[in-house]
Amino acid sequence: MVKVIGLIELIDQSAFEQYRSQVGQTVKLYKGSIKNRGSVAELFWNELGIAPFKSFVELEFPKAQDAHAWANSSEYQMLVPIRSKAMKLTLFSIAI
Repeated sequence: MVKVIGLIELIDQSAFEQYRSQVGQTVKLYKGSIKNRGSVAELFWNELGIAPFKSFVELEFPKAQDAHAWANSSEYQMLVPIRSKAMKLTLFSIAI
């Protein structure tokens, strides 16, 4: 199992709603699911100095190849312009 974590700083709520209404379908096409979405309640440390974020998303895929295929898929890439308007995003995978 592989998890993909997104750290989000919202820019445009309207664009975000448009993105959010479509992204789940692209995740499902690559055997993934959205496990959690939420707001950051408290940031304890930021020693890496990463950009501010207030929200997160956690996706889950059966294999790293599925996550990689989704992130680079034409279906998801079609949403990137909307995503770029909606938010600043840091997206990474973790192996468990």
